[in-house]
Amino acid sequence: MRYKSSHSLATVCLTAIGFAILGACGGGGGGGSTPAAIVPPPPPPPASTAPVWTQGSFQAASQFKDQCQTVRTGMDIEGNTFPDEVGSLAEELFWLRSWTHETYLWNDEVTDRNPAGFNSRTDYFAVLRTTEQTPSGKDKDDFHFSQSTEEFLRQRNSAPSPSYGARLVAFSAEVPRDYRVQYTEPDSPARESVNGEINLLRGTRILKVDGVDLINATSAADVAILNNGLFPDTVGETHTFEVQDAGSNTPRTITLTAGNVVRRPVNETEVIDTPSGKVGYIHFTTFSPRSSEEEIATAISTLNGQGVSDLVLDLRYNGGGLLAVAAQLGYMIAGPTATQSKTFELLRFNADAGNVNPVTDQTNQPIPFYNQGLGFTLAQGTPLDTLNLNRVFILSTDRTCSASEAVINGLRGIDVEVILIGGTTCGKPFGFYPTDNCGETYYTIQFQGVNDKGFGDFADGFIPGNSTAPFGVRTSGCVVADDYSQQLGDPQEAMLATALSYRENGVCPTVAPKVSSVPVSAKAAFEAEVKVIDLNPVQSVLENNRDMTMPRERWSQ
Repeated sequence: MRYKSSHSLATVCLTAIGFAILGACGGGGGGGSTPAAIVPPPPPPPASTAPVWTQGSFQAASQFKDQCQTVRTGMDIEGNTFPDEVGSLAEELFWLRSWTHETYLWNDEVTDRNPAGFNSRTDYFAVLRTTEQTPSGKDKDDFHFSQSTEEFLRQRNSAPSPSYGARLVAFSAEVPRDYRVQYTEPDSPARESVNGEINLLRGTRILKVDGVDLINATSAADVAILNNGLFPDTVGETHTFEVQDAGSNTPRTITLTAGNVVRRPVNETEVIDTPSGKVGYIHFTTFSPRSSEEEIATAISTLNGQGVSDLVLDLRYNGGGLLAVAAQLGYMIAGPTATQSKTFELLRFNADAGNVNPVTDQTNQPIPFYNQGLGFTLAQGTPLDTLNLNRVFILSTDRTCSASEAVINGLRGIDVEVILIGGTTCGKPFGFYPTDNCGETYYTIQFQGVNDKGFGDFADGFIPGNSTAPFGVRTSGCVVADDYSQQLGDPQEAMLATALSYRENGVCPTVAPKVSSVPVSAKAAFEAEVKVIDLNPVQSVLENNRDMTMPRERWSQ
């Protein structure tokens, strides 16, 4: 077809030229000559409206915001109209570039790459980060994420999803595999009691799913059956499991039916009687979603009403979330006298920002220890109960992260003693404002948090006092491995037992409590599969960061 078109065009041109010659030379009889036909030149191509990359030169991110290759219409689940306008992939990439330059904490460590070399917004976003490392050799920015805005809003609003309400952990991710229950959600199918037996307990090992051997299966067909059983797609799906409880040599068979499970931030609240007074225990799994505000306030009120004299705050799996809720928790632990006029956390932005928050364009103000409800799920202005403690025991692992570490750092900043029982925390003094553009929500490190004393350098985590780790910020406390042989909240569970012992005598046990083997990874995967063995396979980004969202606020450029 291309040859025929070209040939046709040549014929037309030659014919036109022939007529022009005949006209000029005359021909036959008759009067004057015929004027030559005028062929207008082709119109110029339309001027390109695509942005042009000049290395080191950045246009304002606001020039590209919400100019989308694919335009959303309607409203999101929170009732907000989508702001999208017709645009292009180039404009989405140039927004990412300028937004990173304006708001990224280490913007002077990002290589300025031409967006034209990328065909995907997520691929381009992945390189807009520093490659520097901490003193221990860990990536300084190990928290660079994005996800669909639809999923972000679902998680933030605690939308229910099909699940059994159990989380698994891998003790061995390779054949022979060893996957066990880490914990279960209250009021979930996993925690239901059938004939006097709870379906799944902490430490329960999964042996088979719908008759397929989870320990040894390798074929694609078997892996598909395992995935279908472990990751239900619809409410009402029923699957059969063979399991073995910790300390038992006898397998048992259970049937689980997927339900609409909502994440419960407060998993356990207990009051433990000791010879020297009552000790409160809270297993707090996340500072997000928004329900965390009401749940942690209710738990503290319960302990306050029971007259506890100490608190064991179990943050061993709490990856973070809403920083405002962390500030509320700090106030509820320490009380009004210790926190009055004190800073919970001050944000430090990139050097170009000065004293202005580059995300909100507002003056950078310290975050206080909030003493009332903020309106997430607790009515704005509701007074918060307090325990008025001058020390707190915090149970920790490498999944104790971000907003959880902000509680540790914030309390240390006002001289509340933090006694760390467990392991080194993840080391994330950094945070962000989740930002949507064209249906993707981006999380780029935009600030470092420092406490009332101006300290925030814990990128290699907080470590218990008797740890032999060469890096990290040392606190009071004891190294203890995670114990899967006992239930969370049981005074015999190794971390809690150590906290109670340290409370009585102020020293770490000379012989560590007996624990089960240590899991290799909370996110390990089968060799042949895509999904992760976790019974909740998509780890919420909100659970691993400081989220600066406040009620009814939307940050945009």
